[in-house]
Amino acid sequence: MAVSDHVDLEGFMAGVERRNPGQIEFVQAVREVAQDIFEFIADKEDYHRYQILRRIAEPDRVISFRVCWQDDAGAVRVQRGWRVQNNNSIGPYKGGMRFHPSVNESILKFLAFEQTFKNSLTGLPMGGGKGGSNFNPKGKSDNEVMRFCQSFMTELYRHVGADVDVPAGDIGVGGREIGYMFGQYKRITGQFTGVLTGKGLEFGGSLVRTEATGYGTVCFLQSTLKTRGQSIEGKQIVISGSGNVATHAAEMAARLGGKVLTLSDSEGFIHDPDGIDQAKIDWVKAHKTKRRGRISDYALEFPGATFTGGGARPWGVPCDVALPCATQNELNGAEAAMLVNNGCIAVAEGANMPTDLEGVGVFRAARILYAPGKAANAGGVAVSGLEMSQNSLRISWSQEELTKRLFEIMDGIHDRCLEFGAEPDGHIDYVRGANIAGFKKVADAMLAFGVV
Repeated sequence: MAVSDHVDLEGFMAGVERRNPGQIEFVQAVREVAQDIFEFIADKEDYHRYQILRRIAEPDRVISFRVCWQDDAGAVRVQRGWRVQNNNSIGPYKGGMRFHPSVNESILKFLAFEQTFKNSLTGLPMGGGKGGSNFNPKGKSDNEVMRFCQSFMTELYRHVGADVDVPAGDIGVGGREIGYMFGQYKRITGQFTGVLTGKGLEFGGSLVRTEATGYGTVCFLQSTLKTRGQSIEGKQIVISGSGNVATHAAEMAARLGGKVLTLSDSEGFIHDPDGIDQAKIDWVKAHKTKRRGRISDYALEFPGATFTGGGARPWGVPCDVALPCATQNELNGAEAAMLVNNGCIAVAEGANMPTDLEGVGVFRAARILYAPGKAANAGGVAVSGLEMSQNSLRISWSQEELTKRLFEIMDGIHDRCLEFGAEPDGHIDYVRGANIAGFKKVADAMLAFGVV
């Protein structure tokens, strides 16, 4: 077929929407990538002939199953479970498991699609996958969470393996849930293998994994600022979220001399004009994990801070840098414009697709330093990949060694973004750079395999 006969972007997206009705998040993720890839592949006949982008945007398989469990009152509960195995062209499927009432097939397909490019950018041999359930662990006892996790893994175990698909944690899935699932996998199969990452240090887990996503996001941010001769030191920083990613991003930002002003949860955000230092971050970590408290309590503990409720988000607080670290589509076009108008010069995404398409357009048009999640938050899966390596070798690397490897991987991702995102006037389009660099490695592997 001649290049002139190729379907255009809108024709391609019409097909994606037709094949995935009602899957808003997945279609959004595909469009965000496709609008850059179509320009890149315009004169590359093999990518068109072998329908590479179409194939990446069609998961290898979507596994859906019922999960039955009993609560503490003896009542039978029924949830849905999924595993989306998107693409394994460069390695075993790899991506987290999310337990949250909002989980549905569209969200998991978008996450698995994004994960394919993110994992490619790390340079490690990992494909893209994602999974989870609409189970909500909040308010459940440890025994209820254990029974659910055991039932979930009783179905999932047949679809995963150290050389097949290696899930990890995500929203609602921490060390407790990973431990219960790993125990059930071992119980069923009799195998002690690296089938999950994010495990406890006592049974094959890796140091630095807890900190990796937040630390990696700030490391990437620092690299973007260096391209303009600047650094994090002295910057006013607004962060959303108050979980693992947000608190460790705040920790690293404060360590590098930044002044963190906000954290948030689903109820609203706190603003601390005095800055959220390490002692306050430690309080938040303990409050959220041990006491399962709300971020609003921060304003009671630290009188200089204020809490804005009603689900408000922190993007109206003037800042130099914004780090969205909560969840998808938490930052819209109007909020992006507010950040730009208030003087924000850099945004690095600690969450997956936290900025909607309109917001992405605002940041790109304003030509600020905008680092998308598939590049900026890849530190977590990078250390998960290093955990897989340690499991395969039956060794454990030191914290110093792992931190060094993490920062090397983040620097490598930045270099790959520069390769395809640097423009003649010196501006760097990190979205374009990340999309093309992530796509090219996967696409070339797919060409090598033929039509499979």
